[in-house]
Amino acid sequence: QVQLVESGGGLVQAGGSLRLSCAASGLTFNNYAMAWFRQAPGKEREFVSRISSGGGTIDYADSVKGRFTISRDNAKNTVSLQMNHLKLEDTAVYYCAAGLSLLVVNRFPAYWGQGTQVTVSS
Repeated sequence: QVQLVESGGGLVQAGGSLRLSCAASGLTFNNYAMAWFRQAPGKEREFVSRISSGGGTIDYADSVKGRFTISRDNAKNTVSLQMNHLKLEDTAVYYCAAGLSLLVVNRFPAYWGQGTQVTVSS
């Protein structure tokens, strides 16, 4: 059974930082591209960042470019999202997702985590 479990969410002031982690089990982690998505209240889920199975290719949504950093540790089956200079509009539930290729992970992920809440306050 595949499980993706996010952690690290919480309440932070604008301008602060948080680091999200996603622990994967039940799959051959280094075969999967990984991605982070988020969903703000009343809005559709949106793509945040993705990383290829080997970590060599990374993409970000324009809204987080230069502030967020995605990384993965294939030895530990984890993917992380370092979020700096957080803004009020970054408030959302953040989800990690796994897909069999970089081309599909941000459109049709095979697996989703349950999400972790990030709240940025003024």
